[in-house]
Amino acid sequence: MEVAVIKTGGKQYVVSKGDTISIEKLPGDLKKGDAVVFGEVLLVDNGKDTTIGAPTIKGVEVKGTVAAVGRAKKVDVVRYKAKSRYFKRIGHKQPLLKVTIDSIA
Repeated sequence: MEVAVIKTGGKQYVVSKGDTISIEKLPGDLKKGDAVVFGEVLLVDNGKDTTIGAPTIKGVEVKGTVAAVGRAKKVDVVRYKAKSRYFKRIGHKQPLLKVTIDSIA
């Protein structure tokens, strides 16, 4: 089983073919079914040998398709100061993409 470590949105993900990952929204107007290419591949392991980038591996790409476009669960942000009648509650939903990994090449 081939495994790769990719970097996107300031985070690193361990992926293999057929995995579905939730990542931060990518630039551009992506819709369900669009192709996505991740160029920042940090590590590739095919079971026999491991290739580690310094910091990335040249010429290796991970390709996927957008499975869903949506927003993450709501995060409540609360600001409170005791004894001063100050209380603020704000909600936030981060936009995200669900991407199914098609190939590691």
